[in-house]
Amino acid sequence: MKIAECKMARLAALAALAVAAAVPAPAQKALVNEAVLKKLQLAELFIRNLYVDPVDENKLVEDAIRGMLEKLDPHSSYSTPKEVKAMNESLEGSFEGIGVQFNMAEDTLLVIQPVTNGPSERVGIMAGDRIVSVNDSAIAGVKMSREDIMRRLRGPKGTKVRLGVVRRGIADRLAFTVTRDKIPVKTVDACYMIRPGVGYIRIGSFGATTHKEFMDCMAQLRGQGMQKLVLDLQENGGGYMQAAVAVANEFLSKGDLIVYTKGRTSPDQRYEATGGGCFQHGDVVVLVDEYTASAAEIVTGAIQDNDRGFVVGRRTFGKGLVQRPINLPDGSMIRLTISHYYTPSGRCIQKPYTKGDRKDYAMDVANRLKHGELTSADSIHFADSLRFYTLKQRRVVYGGGGIMPDFFVPLDTTLYTKFHRQLAAKSVILNASLRYIDANRKKLKAQYASFDAFKRGYEVPRSLVDTILSEGKKQKVEPKDSGELDRTLPYLRLQLKALVARDIWDMSEYFSVFNERSEIVRKALQVISGGPGGQP
Repeated sequence: MKIAECKMARLAALAALAVAAAVPAPAQKALVNEAVLKKLQLAELFIRNLYVDPVDENKLVEDAIRGMLEKLDPHSSYSTPKEVKAMNESLEGSFEGIGVQFNMAEDTLLVIQPVTNGPSERVGIMAGDRIVSVNDSAIAGVKMSREDIMRRLRGPKGTKVRLGVVRRGIADRLAFTVTRDKIPVKTVDACYMIRPGVGYIRIGSFGATTHKEFMDCMAQLRGQGMQKLVLDLQENGGGYMQAAVAVANEFLSKGDLIVYTKGRTSPDQRYEATGGGCFQHGDVVVLVDEYTASAAEIVTGAIQDNDRGFVVGRRTFGKGLVQRPINLPDGSMIRLTISHYYTPSGRCIQKPYTKGDRKDYAMDVANRLKHGELTSADSIHFADSLRFYTLKQRRVVYGGGGIMPDFFVPLDTTLYTKFHRQLAAKSVILNASLRYIDANRKKLKAQYASFDAFKRGYEVPRSLVDTILSEGKKQKVEPKDSGELDRTLPYLRLQLKALVARDIWDMSEYFSVFNERSEIVRKALQVISGGPGGQP
């Protein structure tokens, strides 16, 4: 036992040093509590050595960490090394692999688009190709999981991988050797001119490359005559605070406050605009919804509080907590809440929570729908104590539960029927669209020389819709009556047209199709043009 105790003591000492190194010096003395650390190490020691059944020591420690964090706020969390790797790829802007966008058509990997100038495009892999083997091992027709396929395709930069490819119209299987490389992960989903003089940029998350991507889009749109901007942050769950600050800086004047933070042990920080922003003038409208959170709320709050532009949509998620990543020796990570952030007017927009009760917190959006908050602005109530004022025009804004838009757009609960949801859940729509595009790609490209021609002239063929309805019936997914079918078809056709646009062109074209039917986008265009209802 003494040997084991010595080992545990050494581990505890190392843990204490790691914690101390991650914390500012003034707080270190308060954090190292010998009695508490000894209690924790003894509990682990006795469970491992005396418990009736064998235990996985690593899992025991991970469960203990999770147990501690779960009693704190809803955003403090623990991630395994595998989870950390996946999270970092999406935020840091790249991974190493072969460079293709793909979908699984039944049990076969279908290439949607090779990444421009990426390793696969350089060797001749094309949209519509089916990758059926990796290093002579079959990945098609063997019920292999998507994760396993991705693991085989990805690998360190400079390593080679042999791919077996089936191409429509060619009888023999093709062979390609691809040298893996760094593949960029885009955080800007779409960028195009939505109306003459009006640009549209949709940011999906805030990562290490977001600011550069945003600036590239701004240069592109400026070159096309952009004078006003619709910035779409719907469904943007956040990311790096610094990326949000950098984007917000592009809209604000020198000295304008972007955000500030306050914590118990962390020093207060203020972030102000430098005055070098590329779009300090020109109308701006920000689009948000109930899934807009964290870093996306920082940008929204900065623009709203500085009276730099209007916000359109629905009340945002309400995450006003700042997490610090703490890397552990095995590659795992703790993301620990260390401070609150405040918008320029002084709002902390963190929605209420009970420590340790993550279930109720996770049900917040569903509860908003149930209480009518997503369909009627009159159902949303803020206490007078949460009243704040914008900095220049002194308009009333509220804290304590997300950012309320200047123009509320209700959720259309009739648009997405139960029948449609079931078809989507069983991948009936996606699989049918992939088969259709695969069979008609050359014909569609020849018929529509440009996306503009496609957007004006393409109509989803009845045969594709009938295929989906027939496949749904085989899987026991049917509308409850003719009324539900009639309500489903317009949105289904819109979705199919957008999917075709995405697979022949890219995501900007996908959103260009969808946005023409979006009530939030329509309202934004009305506001930015100064039309009826264009003032809050």
